[in-house]
Amino acid sequence: MSTVQQPDPRDRPARLTVGVVGAGRVGPALAASLQLAGHRPVAVSGVSDASRRRAATMLPDVPLVTPAEVMARADLVLLTVPDDALPGLVEGLAETGAVRPGQLLVHTSGRYGARVLDPALRAGALPLALHPAMTFTGTAVDVQRLAGCSFGVTAPDQLRLAAEALVIEMGGEPEWIAEQNRPLYHAALALGANHLVTLVAQSLELLRAAGVEAPDRMLGPLLGAALDNALRSGDAALTGPVARGDAGTVAVHVSELRRHAPQTVDGYLAMARATADRALASGLLKPELAEDLLGVLAKGTDGAEGDVR
Repeated sequence: MSTVQQPDPRDRPARLTVGVVGAGRVGPALAASLQLAGHRPVAVSGVSDASRRRAATMLPDVPLVTPAEVMARADLVLLTVPDDALPGLVEGLAETGAVRPGQLLVHTSGRYGARVLDPALRAGALPLALHPAMTFTGTAVDVQRLAGCSFGVTAPDQLRLAAEALVIEMGGEPEWIAEQNRPLYHAALALGANHLVTLVAQSLELLRAAGVEAPDRMLGPLLGAALDNALRSGDAALTGPVARGDAGTVAVHVSELRRHAPQTVDGYLAMARATADRALASGLLKPELAEDLLGVLAKGTDGAEGDVR
């Protein structure tokens, strides 16, 4: 008589007690999401008043305790501290004996893979790197946004299925990232998401300066369409004066920015040069037009007024 092989419990974690070390914007949201999947948050630590208020709102009735107490109470501990603080935190927890054998230790840093958890691994912990590719507000809306969110997952091979299962339980989509590729992966996300916020904020300010009463309403459809087109078509979605080679228009832009918002000039020139390079490489920008355009950008870099035509 054949027997049914039982799945390895590491392939899909059972109902777990969950702790959070670092009640920033990410940790409470992930813990709340795990709670919806049937896990049980039991402890959270936070230092600032804002983090403590956030924990109380997102995880009501979950006690605020020290990091050591979080480690003692939870089967799965979310280490949701800033990137630069993570290595020291892991070393400290391991050196003080706070790490328990068999304990799932999850960090959410995009920069690091699982190797940063090696001190805890040597103490018997099960290390997982689960980075949600999402911006967080620190409110309940973050839990909803996790639905369909991609997570950069890095873990030892024997824990890969467990890591992916946790992501799926939070409503996310696991995307495997090799240990050595984590810094490049994180740089790519920062380049897109963080710089996008800066670009949009600058655009809003310039539109207000130009007399637009509702710049957000004006930009919303435009930027939404641009993002959708870029995700669908890549460089083929490039439009505007740089991609067309309209050197005179770009010169006017540089001149106006120098006059009204000089702090935006360097960013405009850097992005215009990058856009010109991509448009030229993809065949959108004609070589005979690129020379004048690049000349305008070079003059702008030197601080000279553009050649307005």
